[in-house]
Amino acid sequence: MRRWITLLLATTCALAVATVYIAQPLLESMARDLGVAQGKVGWVVGVTQAGYALGLVLIVPLGDLVERKRLLLGQLLLSALALVGVGMAQQWALLLVALTLTGLMAVMVQVMVAYAATLAAPAQQGQAVGTVTGGVVLGILLARLASGVVADLAGWRSVYLACAGALLLMAALLLRYLPGTQPAAHRPGYLRLIGSLFSLYRHDRLLRQRGLFGLLIFAAFSVLWSSMVLPLSTAPLALSHTQIGLFGLAGVAGALAASRAGRLADRGLGERTTGLALALLTLSWLPTAFVGQSLLAFALGVVLLDFAVQAVHVTNQSLLLAGRAALASRLIGAYMCCYSLGSGVGAVLASGVYGRWGWPAVCLLGAAFSAAALGCWLWQGRTRAAAAALRCSGQNL
Repeated sequence: MRRWITLLLATTCALAVATVYIAQPLLESMARDLGVAQGKVGWVVGVTQAGYALGLVLIVPLGDLVERKRLLLGQLLLSALALVGVGMAQQWALLLVALTLTGLMAVMVQVMVAYAATLAAPAQQGQAVGTVTGGVVLGILLARLASGVVADLAGWRSVYLACAGALLLMAALLLRYLPGTQPAAHRPGYLRLIGSLFSLYRHDRLLRQRGLFGLLIFAAFSVLWSSMVLPLSTAPLALSHTQIGLFGLAGVAGALAASRAGRLADRGLGERTTGLALALLTLSWLPTAFVGQSLLAFALGVVLLDFAVQAVHVTNQSLLLAGRAALASRLIGAYMCCYSLGSGVGAVLASGVYGRWGWPAVCLLGAAFSAAALGCWLWQGRTRAAAAALRCSGQNL
């Protein structure tokens, strides 16, 4: 697979995942425009995430059943339609329906990750997954900043309409240049396909291990990014929304640096990369805790955290997909369910912890998730070493 096609998929991933996160800076404007109470505006994020979670189970596995290019193009067109629906909605109920569909179609991101791994040569799978996943992280981190700027210039509806236009452009490019793939020769029915997604948790030990890492690292990621606005926007810092959004650029630097982790996985260094990244993730909470004393230290913590999370995330997917193209979509869907669970748990706990004990307690919470992931990796390493020693002794006998 040519590198520019990988970059095209990464760009599409960034736009697709941005559709889930562009609402966060716009909630107040949306509530005011539609005459909705502030207490209800949280449903905007809630229904979008619910649609995304549903799509992981019902849509992503279809990549192992139908031709992936056709599935991806269909998702792009439906997503653009849903975004237009959001931008044109004049009633609260219609807005929530359109947002649910937006989240449902945003799982095209996982279809593209599996697509990239399938198209790449075996020795380059990790590199391809790293590049495409880098687009995902860029989309998450830049969506809030970009949507705020566009909304300031032309209103919140223009954000969704512009995003719909961008997705239609990407659909045209992918239709023209993206190579097709052949679906599996022996394909199960849809219900059996969905059932096999859940059976993977029971039978696939690597998925359980990497899914646990995914849950814990994204819980830590969500602890930071869902609560950092609270100390930054209040006295004594009292930063503006634009200034807070600029910290996303620090996260981008870390994410881009970690996108090469897939190459290390291709070279058989996935376990070592995981351990080093988890140790760095745990340490990143130390400078983050000093937000009230030094914004530079806080920015350093953000860079380290995003670097570590991205490195583990890329390694997880690279190891899961290596040599298993027929299961790629189901493996990604199952893994990303762990990601969604971790993100939700981290966000809920972080807001409650901050309200009761403040920012230092939030940092302790994030460090606890990070240390738990590192502890799991160390325990698994001891288990692997013991198993290897047992096999060696058996061969000697």
